[in-house]
Amino acid sequence: MADGRILIADDEDGLRWVLEKGFRGAGYQVTAVKDGTTALREAEEQPFDLILLDIRMPGIDGLTLLGRIRGKRPDAQVVIMTAHGTVETAIQAMQQGAYDYLAKPFDLDEALLLAERALTARRLSQEVTSLKTGLKEVWEFGALVGRHPTMQEVYKTIGRVAASDVSVLLRGESGTGKEVVARALHHYSRRAGRPFVGVSAAAIPATLLESELFGHEKGAFTDAKERRLGKLELAHGGSVFFDEIGDMPPELQVKLLRALQERAFERVGGHELIRMDVRVLAATHRDLEAMMKTGRFREDLFYRLNVVSLLLPSLRERRGDIPLLVEHFLSKYAETLGERVIAPEAMDRLAGYEWPGNVRELENVIQRAMVMASGGVIVPEHLPIGPVSAAAGVEADASLGEIIEKKMIECVRGLRGHTSANLHSLMVGLVEKPLLRAVMRETKGNQVRAAQLLGINRNTLRKKLKEHGIDPDAG
Repeated sequence: MADGRILIADDEDGLRWVLEKGFRGAGYQVTAVKDGTTALREAEEQPFDLILLDIRMPGIDGLTLLGRIRGKRPDAQVVIMTAHGTVETAIQAMQQGAYDYLAKPFDLDEALLLAERALTARRLSQEVTSLKTGLKEVWEFGALVGRHPTMQEVYKTIGRVAASDVSVLLRGESGTGKEVVARALHHYSRRAGRPFVGVSAAAIPATLLESELFGHEKGAFTDAKERRLGKLELAHGGSVFFDEIGDMPPELQVKLLRALQERAFERVGGHELIRMDVRVLAATHRDLEAMMKTGRFREDLFYRLNVVSLLLPSLRERRGDIPLLVEHFLSKYAETLGERVIAPEAMDRLAGYEWPGNVRELENVIQRAMVMASGGVIVPEHLPIGPVSAAAGVEADASLGEIIEKKMIECVRGLRGHTSANLHSLMVGLVEKPLLRAVMRETKGNQVRAAQLLGINRNTLRKKLKEHGIDPDAG
């Protein structure tokens, strides 16, 4: 039976009745209302896991209601229902935080399937959130902590494909969490209670990899003292994860492809056909398309693995998530290494580092810093990282206003002891001067064009350039 609380808001009596009956029949707890005002009241009074909203309703329209619900119930998944003529509006709703949309007319089965996917994604998101607070769970989704839009897309994709048996190819740099995502896909699949078996094509010598995959019979080669089961056999009924599949030798790629196609294989040195039932997950940091062109990776194997492709972002592409990840790792190791806090200067240094090793490297750095920070506070000296880019120290996804505010807070803090500091004029001057220099540089010293861009007259521009000591001919 399904599990979850669902709110349906639609002014079409027939559709509302069908949805309510269908979701109740599937085991959900359902509340159905016919206008936006009532829907908002219900959402405020009780928590819902999934909310289905029609775009056009009496009272409060769907888009307005979406914004209010996201503010009050940010953990609820919202699905927009729309007529064919308003699909563009539905896409706008998704950009505002909706999980997905249903285009009318739709089948009940389609709505039920989307609800299952949305609730699966929500459970994954909740598990990640609980891990951030240091709670112990079955899986450690450390690399999946984050609010960046690319990570939200990762959560959504996991929710959509976990329940099926399709092969998934995970792509991204080393340390971005590809194995973590593979474990999440297994955990939320129908195979969750069965084995999850990983094999790394990069970590095992080529001469041993075939035996590692398929197993071997006693006497198959010199050191084969007894029969040994391979990873594919051990994963029967569950999932097998091929890490760094791009490092697999071409001759072994042929044998793996045959096994996946026939869903059967023979142990090395054996003749018995071993049947297998596994879900295939693979990962690589290599450019497989380029490798196919040079003959280093088989095209047919690529298409067998690449049914669904999921790209994980590098840590430097989501710098805004670094503070969340840091807090997660501080909580994770607090029990064994002691509680620690991180100084703002140290956090700035972490945010400015390039992180070639991504989340894995960040976790190792935090562990070491916690060991070194015997006084309880992690400072920059405790961080074993290389040069930091000053430009990258500001979050890549921060707005201009946020960047300016951060710098102004530092200035205001520095003037805390002054009773009068003419702060307004000082701040305006600090912002105005780089603005004037940037515009003069852009217009190559053309004062008429610069004044137009700034929205001031030319005499005012000349006066301000003189006040700030800017050479108008240096643009």
